[in-house]
Amino acid sequence: NTINFLFFVYCRALIFPLLIREGKPTPFFTFVLALLFCVFNGYLQGRSLTTYATYPPGWLGDSRFITGFLGWLIGMAINIHSDHILRNLRKPGETGYKIPRGGMFEYVSGANFFGEILEWFGFALACCTIESLAFALCTLFILGSRARQHHK
Repeated sequence: NTINFLFFVYCRALIFPLLIREGKPTPFFTFVLALLFCVFNGYLQGRSLTTYATYPPGWLGDSRFITGFLGWLIGMAINIHSDHILRNLRKPGETGYKIPRGGMFEYVSGANFFGEILEWFGFALACCTIESLAFALCTLFILGSRARQHHK
């Protein structure tokens, strides 16, 4: 579970920003708030999993872990694919709004948000901790409201 969490944070914090071609600059205050949130959440999840969480023998074969892990994996694949579609919406020099097509965008207008929400609920199910559930709910409320704005 800790490896899954670290892999996601690595991809989101280090790989994804390097793949973005052009875009609007992020305000410094927004960057600092996001950084603080990620540091706090990383500490909370890591501390929870390494210090307080206890699992019975055979937990990795338990249906909750397997279902959660598959949810996390499918959510990550949707998220990565959706981000790829979004990064390639416009040709260099093009501006204006474009509606994304393909992948999960055929079923939901905020496919990238849906993928991340699915990831964190899968993670919460695999971990079965209050902290992971709290983060999944925060993700749902934050990204759900962003998805609603994007849909409108």
